[in-house]
Amino acid sequence: MKGREKEVIVLTGAGSIGLAVVRRIGVGKHIVVADVYLKNAEEVARILYNSGFESSAFFVDISSKESILSLIKKSQEFGEITRFINAAGVSPSQASIEDILKVDLYGTALLLHEFGKVVKEGGSGVIISSQSGYRLGVISQEQSDLMATTPVEKLLKLEFLKTDKIKDTLHAYQLSKRCNSLRVMAEAVKWGKKRARINSISPGIIITPLANDELNGPNKEVYRKMLKLCPAGRAGTPDEVAAVAELLMSDSGAFISGSDFLMDGGVTASYWYGDLSPRNSK
Repeated sequence: MKGREKEVIVLTGAGSIGLAVVRRIGVGKHIVVADVYLKNAEEVARILYNSGFESSAFFVDISSKESILSLIKKSQEFGEITRFINAAGVSPSQASIEDILKVDLYGTALLLHEFGKVVKEGGSGVIISSQSGYRLGVISQEQSDLMATTPVEKLLKLEFLKTDKIKDTLHAYQLSKRCNSLRVMAEAVKWGKKRARINSISPGIIITPLANDELNGPNKEVYRKMLKLCPAGRAGTPDEVAAVAELLMSDSGAFISGSDFLMDGGVTASYWYGDLSPRNSK
């Protein structure tokens, strides 16, 4: 059913976390699910439809401005975009340095910029980032400012973001996730001109099909050690991330914008100051 009477929620990234978020905030709204793998988007849209939600599925490549603009145009056919969630991305074990920067860093910045132009006054958005941004350590104020404010199309031309300056895929991922939170801060100023809000969440290990693969894959001991030694002593669930997202996107979170919420069961705290600290392994 198309028409202008519906509020529209756009989800990029058809995974478990995004699904959990839109189930919490999507009642009575039209949910647009978009993914680089259309079959994944269609499956999530089917699950939503069979659970009583109104939904549509589309292809999107978040590293392509043309693809994002096409998604926005299609989404606006159902109504005004009032909520936006990005849960798309690739991991260090999935992709090359170049692809991580193109999708996780540039793609997220592009989404923030383009959806900030069209989100309805009073709307809100959430970027699902990662605890990895907190593992990067200290970077210079100049680099932080450049990642936050450089025009999107010039981001990957920054000297310190060139592929030959990045050690490995984990380093690329950490830089990307730090950039996510910095871009959210900068974009929140622009979104605020229409009283719209944007925040990010940096989850730790959240049980999804991908996380289960990692927990049983070649690096399983690393991940299992993280869970065993962190304060929470376990992994998180998509519903726990969705609970935070619901707060951030609801009237209860109306005073929160430009913020990043680290929720990793204390893994980062333990990495810097506890049993997971590299200092304790020497």
